[in-house]
Amino acid sequence: MSPTDVPSRSPTEIRPAPPWHAGETALQARVGVAERMAELGPRVIRDHLIEQHQAFYRQLPYVVLGTVDPDGEAWATVRTGAPGFLDAPDPAHLRVRGAPQPDDPAEAGLSDGAALGLLGIDLGTRRRNRLNGTVMRHGPDGFAIRVAQSFGNCPQYIRVRTDPEPVPPAPAAPQRSHHLDAQARALVAGAETLFVASYAVGADGRRQVDVSHRGGPAGFVRVGADGVLTVPDYSGNRFFNTLGNMLANPRAGLLFVDFATGDLLQMTGRPEVVLDAPDLAELPGAERLWRFTPRTVIRRPGAWPLRFAPATARSR
Repeated sequence: MSPTDVPSRSPTEIRPAPPWHAGETALQARVGVAERMAELGPRVIRDHLIEQHQAFYRQLPYVVLGTVDPDGEAWATVRTGAPGFLDAPDPAHLRVRGAPQPDDPAEAGLSDGAALGLLGIDLGTRRRNRLNGTVMRHGPDGFAIRVAQSFGNCPQYIRVRTDPEPVPPAPAAPQRSHHLDAQARALVAGAETLFVASYAVGADGRRQVDVSHRGGPAGFVRVGADGVLTVPDYSGNRFFNTLGNMLANPRAGLLFVDFATGDLLQMTGRPEVVLDAPDLAELPGAERLWRFTPRTVIRRPGAWPLRFAPATARSR
């Protein structure tokens, strides 16, 4: 199409409002992509699930959730079931079947009407879709989500894990602390995958919750002597959903999974986005970083009823 063939925009035509909040736009402006994201956002972030994503969720045996508890703390967690436990009865809703998990600190944020973030991710194919919306509870066997935003993600930095094997549940009492003990430090230091929940609050008082994936070589998350985690932020889609939330509202929840034992390490605390860190050169490929100070740490031994073989190195 030549320039003369491009349809002119009527002066009275209303463009869709960009889906970004102030934290996201601040970071987009800093890296020089604010104008581009203002145009792109309304095209790629939808208020519904397209058919491709509806079908994707039906194939998954697990899903990652981000919630906010009554004290305003963010938590990341997982829910698991036979493929089909996730179902999109129509483009505006996603249904999650499963009984409540009272030992999961994220459960307190799954009440009717609560804001929720969700990440559908297949570690074998590296496909993923993110959405956020509102919880709808109609019974004890799960809940539905009314979709507010849905969008796909590129497969960068996902460490490939295939053929998850289900195992019988083996409940064990959660272990609660306010710091990382030696076992928790070892899990974080060896992790190639983490999930992070965060949220922002709009001018109308409504929460917009996000949960996202972070990946890299074992050791990409560093644990300081003071227990503070340092996480590199690599080149991505420039949406800055997670870091934008952290700028707007410094609360976050992290989830580390021991894929061999099913142990879940969940923590909530305070993140800090560091745009010009002196130690950035020590983190190869990182464009910026963020630090996380745990406030509450919960280990749930054997809580995830799936086991995976070690990850492969293909991450891009």
